[in-house]
Amino acid sequence: MYFFLSFHVVLWKVVDCRICGDPNSVLRFAFVEFYDDQGARAALSVGGTIIGYHPVRVLPSKTAILPVNPTFLPRSEDERDKCTRTIYCTNVDKNATEDEVRIFFESACGEVTRIRLLGDQLHSTRIAFVEFAIADSAVAALNCSGVVLGSQPIRVSPSKTPVRSRFTN
Repeated sequence: MYFFLSFHVVLWKVVDCRICGDPNSVLRFAFVEFYDDQGARAALSVGGTIIGYHPVRVLPSKTAILPVNPTFLPRSEDERDKCTRTIYCTNVDKNATEDEVRIFFESACGEVTRIRLLGDQLHSTRIAFVEFAIADSAVAALNCSGVVLGSQPIRVSPSKTPVRSRFTN
């Protein structure tokens, strides 16, 4: 897959690319933002191309790739290490508590060291950042995408940001 992306970067200017899903699964997907419409239209024409052992499916995205605010990115080697142990979870049931999220992930993946649950009852769903004691637990948590937590099937991705205290600048 990386050959495919790097090969086509030469032909079409890519602004951003986000690869999502479990690296060990054939069910991975990516969002690719092109510099112009011509690149995006050209990319649609490669649908069906075999990459590895599977044909790639190319569809226009209904959402844009939102840039990560640079102030949230890791500021030190310690924070980069924390990112390897942290997942970003969306579509969390709006009634879920931090304890329920902790119990869910600890029972399926391993010891949780920190949780940051964002959102409130006014939003239809919430997001969570979950930091594990070891990186293998975070990798295992990626397999929880689609599993129901409360009343919602959650979506889990690797985190680009560490879990920080609410009072850290």
